[in-house]
Amino acid sequence: MSARWLDDERWGESEQRLRRKKHKPQGRRRLSDLTAAEGEDSGDDIIRRLTDLGHLSEVVAELKSGKEATAYVARGPRGSVLVKIYRDLEARSFKNDSVYREGQVILDQRAKKAMEGRTRRGLAMLQTDWVLAEYAHLWALWRAGLAVPEPLAGPYPVDYAETVPAVLMRLIGTEDEVAPRLSDARLTPEQAASAWSQALGGMADLLRLGYVHGDYSTYNLLWWEDTVTIIDFPQLTTRQNPNFQSLLRRDAESLATSFRKHGLSVSGDQTLREVQRRALGPAPTPRVMLP
Repeated sequence: MSARWLDDERWGESEQRLRRKKHKPQGRRRLSDLTAAEGEDSGDDIIRRLTDLGHLSEVVAELKSGKEATAYVARGPRGSVLVKIYRDLEARSFKNDSVYREGQVILDQRAKKAMEGRTRRGLAMLQTDWVLAEYAHLWALWRAGLAVPEPLAGPYPVDYAETVPAVLMRLIGTEDEVAPRLSDARLTPEQAASAWSQALGGMADLLRLGYVHGDYSTYNLLWWEDTVTIIDFPQLTTRQNPNFQSLLRRDAESLATSFRKHGLSVSGDQTLREVQRRALGPAPTPRVMLP
């Protein structure tokens, strides 16, 4: 069974940051609060910390605000960066993550009690765990060769834990033309057929590794240079979750439904069968991580 090691060292920094916050939960951050004039420090403590750590040099634009986080385009020493900053748990419209968390084993009983009781310490742990889960999944999928954005902090948890509540990944597209979601892209019939095949392949690659995405549709697939990239992984779950099969079926239905905009008419059952068939095939070539 999968386990989350909730030790004091892992959560200490998050708790300290939580105690320093004002009582009002932090929701969407305005772009003006994240940027600074030349020679000045950003007024936002997260951006200032990411800058001090050497991950960022400048926040360029707000890209998209969702129910859990807001995405920004930024620049860093390795080029264009997508910065995904999660809102405080109390400020999110999506809060019920229990269906994705079932099957996890929390070894620290005090931590488990705090998280279940949603105390201040428990909320800090849930917030941190949600962010670290996305990083861990990104690194696992990137290394396995799947079509996902390259994570830009890590690969060790001690490194990417320093960026909480932000997740840093390589920007898909360019600063002037960021890759659109498939739900927003205009595709020719040939491109739609290719995107559908790639989307099926991506879902099959996840299944082969024992994962289900949990929110798989054209809203969480990017389209750039005729290539599909999978995004949004904090809710990714494994076969240890008793809801695995129902989430897998739901993903197949969501994918089929969301592709109707592009002229494809396939049922969720047909989609699921094709994904299961492809999952029996060869896996992508793993990426080589240079020291």
